[in-house]
Amino acid sequence: MRGAREIAEFILSHYTGRIIEIGIGHCVDVARLIPNLIATDIRPVSIDGVATVCDDIFNPAEEIYRGASLLYSIRPPLEVQIAMGDLALRIGADVLIRPMDDEIADLEGFSRELICRGEARFYLYRNRRCVDMAEGQHPESL
Repeated sequence: MRGAREIAEFILSHYTGRIIEIGIGHCVDVARLIPNLIATDIRPVSIDGVATVCDDIFNPAEEIYRGASLLYSIRPPLEVQIAMGDLALRIGADVLIRPMDDEIADLEGFSRELICRGEARFYLYRNRRCVDMAEGQHPESL
């Protein structure tokens, strides 16, 4: 996949701790470049060198995602993007989407930024609650 290296480098330079790819399917180029990644898919998937978990983003087992700093997906449909945003709000994570063409969700509770790195074009959704808390505001004041 074009831009896989640039996406992985961006993720590794901006996020620590638990990073989770949603809906990995057969596109494993980014996942293989991120150590300690957890990849999920609705169907059982086995990928050498990548920890995979069978889970449904529309009915997620939240214990898999708790503590994640980033949820990302490569070419997810709009409904998956929206489900990722809902989950990320609950667990306090950011979302990174490499969209399929112009399928770009407007995720409530996030600020969206187009990132261009080498051959990679993707959207970073920063969780506003986490940004506000980092700046000293309490969730009650949001």
